[in-house]
Amino acid sequence: MQYSKIALATILILGTSQLRAEMESMVEEDFMLLYEDEEMISIATGTLKPIHLAPSVAHVITASDIKSSGATTLDQVLEMVPGIHVSLSTVNRLIHVYSIRGIHTGQNPQALILMNGHPFRAASSGARPNSFHYPVENIERIEVMRGPGSAVYGADAFAGVINIITKDVDSLAGLNAGARSGSFGSQSVWLQNGKTLNDWDVAFSFEYMDTDGDDERIINSDAQTGLDTIFATNASLAPGALDSRYEVLNTQLEMLRDEWKVLLWNWQLKDGGNGAGGGQTLDPQGHLENNTFMLDVEYDNPNFSDNWGLESNLNYHRLDEHGYMNIYPAGANIGFGVLANGLIGNPGGVTQDLSYEVVGHYKAMQNHQLRFSAGVIHSEMETKETKNFGSGVTLGTLTDVSGTPNIFMPNSKRNVAFVSAQDEWRLASDWELTAGIRYDDYSDFGNTTNPRLALVWATDYNLTSKLLYGRAFRAPSFGELYYINNPVTLGNKNIDPETIDTLELAFDYRPNFDVHTMLSLFTYKVKDLIDFVASGGGNKTAQNAIDQDGHGLEAELEWDLTDTFVLKANYAWQDSENADSGADVIYAPGQQASLSGVWKFKPEWSLGSQANWVADRKREIGDSRPPIADYTIVDLTLRRTNLMEHWEFSGSIRNLFDKDAREPSAYDATTNTIAISDDYPLEGRSIYLEARYHLD
Repeated sequence: MQYSKIALATILILGTSQLRAEMESMVEEDFMLLYEDEEMISIATGTLKPIHLAPSVAHVITASDIKSSGATTLDQVLEMVPGIHVSLSTVNRLIHVYSIRGIHTGQNPQALILMNGHPFRAASSGARPNSFHYPVENIERIEVMRGPGSAVYGADAFAGVINIITKDVDSLAGLNAGARSGSFGSQSVWLQNGKTLNDWDVAFSFEYMDTDGDDERIINSDAQTGLDTIFATNASLAPGALDSRYEVLNTQLEMLRDEWKVLLWNWQLKDGGNGAGGGQTLDPQGHLENNTFMLDVEYDNPNFSDNWGLESNLNYHRLDEHGYMNIYPAGANIGFGVLANGLIGNPGGVTQDLSYEVVGHYKAMQNHQLRFSAGVIHSEMETKETKNFGSGVTLGTLTDVSGTPNIFMPNSKRNVAFVSAQDEWRLASDWELTAGIRYDDYSDFGNTTNPRLALVWATDYNLTSKLLYGRAFRAPSFGELYYINNPVTLGNKNIDPETIDTLELAFDYRPNFDVHTMLSLFTYKVKDLIDFVASGGGNKTAQNAIDQDGHGLEAELEWDLTDTFVLKANYAWQDSENADSGADVIYAPGQQASLSGVWKFKPEWSLGSQANWVADRKREIGDSRPPIADYTIVDLTLRRTNLMEHWEFSGSIRNLFDKDAREPSAYDATTNTIAISDDYPLEGRSIYLEARYHLD
């Protein structure tokens, strides 16, 4: 489809009416073909839109993309998205951090994660549950929006929004089962089924994952190493391996009938390692246990009345978290004499969130699609803890301090009421303006108003241009406000919410049927970013640490080189700095790129490959260690489908060249010390074999 725009204009103006009609029909037909395979997304507005017309910078990862990549967890999948880097927390036991456009902190609550459109935060951190290893077999697609989303989603839709959309009856299409086994004692099994029972569409999924972790991820020194030098002890377990083991169950039941949908979801971390340890000291005996449960009841009737569509949603979320931590090992001395059993802390708690939202879609105004919503959210956390240190405890004696003033955090609660309005206004045949605003009233810190504006211009039949503005906020988490009696992190009741204003210019260009490109340019200003900052005595206290300014670009390419080979590539560059000091923002990559290809070299054989490059990460001023090394990790997946009609087999190699890749560890400027001196090593080369069975 290569038409000269001038030639088209000449024909349409000067040609006969029949010729004009034929040419208009040809252009319209080619336009439809150009976008016939395009993904539809709802993450930008709460209503379905073709991705090139959505008023946002969005990216979609499908189940097919995930299979081709060989990824087994959500963390591995998200590294494919331009502008997102999956790093490791420097304060919270090696949890994965989703750094978006250079914006993240150690707890990482700035990225809002949704399950089928609903958040499942841990109230203590404001982020997803600790050690959230989420398997991929029940993922139908992942919608990722980079940039603010508070005008639709409220708090925590700050740097971006990630919506996990799970498989329904149609995508499961019968019985599915599979198993995977590989390096580090890793194994996975899954069983899924989708069918219609008594007029209900029922989709069920069960997944199990277990791994010992890579015991070659060795660190040579930890926080206890320095204490051993000071107090002439020999308690440190370094050199030793990071404890990256985990055992996960993920179960979901979805039932759909007419306008009603009921979703039951349970994710359990049966046993999770403490990474580098709760106090940055190796802790192979400690572990994490998490159990999250969600019940969601939805009513969705687009034809509720002549002029209105109606959605109603009741959601209950419960998270039960328990941490068992040897903060300092047996034989340690931290200034109180030698501790025979070390310093032990076992914090935990139950978070419960209950929310209700009603959404109305008004359809009677020509060229306008109006969306109104209102809702309430109740969040509460009941804490519990045993420990052998601190007030109310005889040092060295494990004591239950639950319900006393000596616990790590008091029971906490908050209520939120919100309203929002949005207008998708078709200004002309090729112009659309989306304007939205949301007002949230918090019982514990006040109210906030967050607007968004998006102008989308169908510049040409194969080019769309977007000008986007959005504001977002993030309320302080319970932990950031109320942590007390804690040897690692302390709360601060005087901190303010985080805010961000972002301006973006984006282009979606398709020069022909085989090539799809996207380019986005962005700039943002963050105010009052909250992080835990070293405050002496080994503690870190929550503070509005920095105001951050950033700008950058993200480019994407998808190219069907032949009928059997598809190439995808993306590149992201960001430059962010402390708005007050001008210092570079630490740890986030200044540049990153991903290159992947799928080659169907025989009708039922395919070879998928992927390379991820991470570069230009800065250390904190005063940190004398060498610069953080760039790295490139390459993965390969070979797949054979339709074997004996129902079977499929694959083999994957991750980190093909066994690259010694590392994520940065923290530097304590107040004491000029580094707990983990040689950064956090990532997994080495690993091999996985997989078998799948499908029966219609």
